[in-house]
Amino acid sequence: MNDMANSINHPSTSDPDAARRGSAGVAGRRLARALAVAAALVANDAAASFLSGEALDSAANVVAWIALLLVPLIGIVVFWIVHVMPEKIAHKRHHPQTQAIHTLCLLSLAFGGLLWPIAWLWAYTKPVAYKLAYGTDKHDDYFDEAAARVRAEGLADREIAQLKHELDAMHARGPMPAKLVELRDYVTTLQAGPSPTERRSA
Repeated sequence: MNDMANSINHPSTSDPDAARRGSAGVAGRRLARALAVAAALVANDAAASFLSGEALDSAANVVAWIALLLVPLIGIVVFWIVHVMPEKIAHKRHHPQTQAIHTLCLLSLAFGGLLWPIAWLWAYTKPVAYKLAYGTDKHDDYFDEAAARVRAEGLADREIAQLKHELDAMHARGPMPAKLVELRDYVTTLQAGPSPTERRSA
């Protein structure tokens, strides 16, 4: 019985596999303890700040002042950029009511942005009523740019014909500004002569 108990409590060291398993278990437990200690040390180091005391308070004050100054300034700039976008869109599309859209954008700033969606939609709408009244749906800047391009022979025949059609429609609605009358006469003379393509090839 004693021999059996001894054999149970103290396994035979003559078995090399059992010895290796025992030593591996001991090594694993030691490695786990070492890793736990290292993790605790790293956590303590990470928690500790490189600033402390008055230096930490000063750094916090600097960060707070920067946030208080920059965040409202950035917010105002972004708010302004977003609110002038309808005006930029209207100008790019040669909307004939660009000035009215610009005024609505400024009023929207005073009303906290409530009028901004109306200005956005207005910039993208096609001014059908304006065209019925004045014969065109383009701003005066469009005709100024077209005049500069047609004199520089930068317009194709199709674009010149479209410009002449718009000028004729405006002329049929009533008196036009002197610069548009001059442009219409110039385009009419241009269409009567050789085309820009033929003049460039000549």
